[in-house]
Amino acid sequence: MRSAEQKDADDYYSQNYNPLDAEVARLTGSRLLFTREEVTAFFLSSVEEEERYLFLIFSPDGRIIGESVINEIDRKRRCANFRIGIFCAEERGKGIGTWVIEATRDFAFEELHLHRLELDVFSFNLRAEKAYQKAGFKREGVLRDAVMDGDGYADDILMAILEDEWRQIKS
Repeated sequence: MRSAEQKDADDYYSQNYNPLDAEVARLTGSRLLFTREEVTAFFLSSVEEEERYLFLIFSPDGRIIGESVINEIDRKRRCANFRIGIFCAEERGKGIGTWVIEATRDFAFEELHLHRLELDVFSFNLRAEKAYQKAGFKREGVLRDAVMDGDGYADDILMAILEDEWRQIKS
């Protein structure tokens, strides 16, 4: 895992968004198809944005297989939002997500000196919720029937970890 760079834009699109994996689209509330221009413009603006950290996750052979993002940083309140996505189906279920969650969480508290790191996860993404809980995130609330899942609704679960909780995990 490393910080994204402008030179990664083409690989980011071609290796992950051509098209986006159907499960990733479902778990993130996204659509399947994006144009190269949409993805490249978003990627480049994300790399340049001062209040966003975009980390790319690589396979051993050098392919981009996912991302981890800290965004919506509020320096005064010392809080931020967090999200992760493993784009490649064959890379999910191997513990990569857990490792990335912990590494990004540690970066947020050690390097950014945050007090609070928060996220939301859809109720049908049980694997992600379990990984977040394992890393110390706690459920704080539920937005009932807040997202569409097929022909029905699902909940949006709000989770966070506080600085003191992180320190306790690390000690």
